[in-house]
Amino acid sequence: MERNLRKEKIGVVLSNKMQKSIVVRVQRKVKHPKYGKFLKKNKNFMAHDENNDCNIGDTVKIMETRPLSKNKCWRLVEILERAK
Repeated sequence: MERNLRKEKIGVVLSNKMQKSIVVRVQRKVKHPKYGKFLKKNKNFMAHDENNDCNIGDTVKIMETRPLSKNKCWRLVEILERAK
């Protein structure tokens, strides 16, 4: 039995005020269908941070997982860059 590939996203930590949870903003660029200009679209994800080691402004990689709470179905994989 083989497991499906999990989605991964890279974003910036907005909030770490909860216990074992962080809010991550993922930004993507979308081309306007008519004018061709690239627009920035943001989406916030709640992710599980088991050791509470993320700080606001850190760049992190998150991975899809089973639902852990009402609105948390992502988990922290690694911290790519610490906030300066």
